[in-house]
Amino acid sequence: MSFSTNTSGPMSEINVTPLVDVMLVLLIIFMITAPVLAHKIKVDLPQPNPNPPPTTPLEPINLKIDSSGAFYWNDTPVDELGLKAQLAVIAQQTDQPEIQIAADDAVAYQYVARVLADAKSYNLVKIGFTENF
Repeated sequence: MSFSTNTSGPMSEINVTPLVDVMLVLLIIFMITAPVLAHKIKVDLPQPNPNPPPTTPLEPINLKIDSSGAFYWNDTPVDELGLKAQLAVIAQQTDQPEIQIAADDAVAYQYVARVLADAKSYNLVKIGFTENF
């Protein structure tokens, strides 16, 4: 079995079979992915706030709880009923200041939990914790 080879010059024909195979594969890939790319996706974007925030932030309210469970509203001692009254007054304001709670390290957690529960009952959401006691 012998093969005849033409060694007299360069080959004059190009083998286009691999090129056609690659082009058909690319055509099939584009035909499959084109409808997926054209599918519309509904995105729920956030809308701008019609009421811009105030230019000057309100002064935060400092609520301190000492180790015995006594409350101090801006360094003024208040009892639990007075605290609830103050929270009710803040809840009725349209622009609510932040309440910064500073609890002593030795205070029982029930006092902090009670303040948080009262604030939640009045729908107050601007609450922070500080270490300055």
